[in-house]
Amino acid sequence: MKLKSLTRITAISLAAIIAITGANAREQIQIVGSSTVFPFSTAVAERFGQTSDFRTPIVEATGSGGGLKLFCEGLGENTPDITNASRKIKDKEIDKCVANGVTPVEVRIGFDGIVLANAKSGPTFSLSREQIFAALARKIVIDGTAVMNPYNNWSQIDPSLPNEKIEVLGPPPTSGTRDAFVELVMEEACQEGIEEDFCADIREDGAYIDAGENDNLIVQKLEANDAAIGIFGFSFLDQNTDVLQGAIVDGVEPTFENIAAGKYRISRSLYFYIKKEHVGVIPGIAEFAAEFTSENAWGDEGYLAEKGLIPQNKEFREKYKADAQNLVMVKKKN
Repeated sequence: MKLKSLTRITAISLAAIIAITGANAREQIQIVGSSTVFPFSTAVAERFGQTSDFRTPIVEATGSGGGLKLFCEGLGENTPDITNASRKIKDKEIDKCVANGVTPVEVRIGFDGIVLANAKSGPTFSLSREQIFAALARKIVIDGTAVMNPYNNWSQIDPSLPNEKIEVLGPPPTSGTRDAFVELVMEEACQEGIEEDFCADIREDGAYIDAGENDNLIVQKLEANDAAIGIFGFSFLDQNTDVLQGAIVDGVEPTFENIAAGKYRISRSLYFYIKKEHVGVIPGIAEFAAEFTSENAWGDEGYLAEKGLIPQNKEFREKYKADAQNLVMVKKKN
């Protein structure tokens, strides 16, 4: 980077920081991002507000992509201090952050499974990823030819599946859960004969319904339509086992133990990102990160595990705790 560009970014950063240290600077942390991380972040925020001298942070579910977009827009009290993500930040997002004077600090908090679930009053589903692809892909291969997906019922894919209409409520394109589902299911199970660039294409004829970022709303809709399937993070199934049942995928049940052991194949990492330039300016950011990365919160017996977070091993917990304390900038993949 040229010296002139560095000078310009530094000037913008300093001006923004000065702007938020005025008399009207916010005294409450603002957090945006993933709906999957939302319940974990909210639990930490509530505990933090109760046990510290700082105000309870405001947490909003905007989706991983939407949260990172807001986070990377720049500095100042009108921008969020932390964003949650159910996927790793992309290199192009890091570039956008840096261009706008933002240094993102990555903290991986643990793991989560992506589940397919329906109401307990409905049929039980045991699916392979290939069958899920066949149900949701825009194009599938029949008799060696790629055609627009003709399947309306699950039993048309395989007679052993329920004779029910394919109706799947899932996350929007801005969601990290959608990104992970595409990577771990659609791309992994893509049929031979489908061009690689089209493996991620989900049908738009009503079989897949964009249900937004509110996973609690999906749960309510599943209760009203017991043959419909919802796609969301394991924690929402874990918190609603009285009304929901998870589909077996590739012969493995979506349980805490199976996800932690790596047996359940549709699982991913969860993160939050700290805006380094706001630390020490907006009160409580470092302290909030310390609470989130405490053994009492994200440890094996922590209160987040009780809400469905799958803890990472202690070595990684120590690594990311140190990164948060030292405000280490995230590294690009390439």
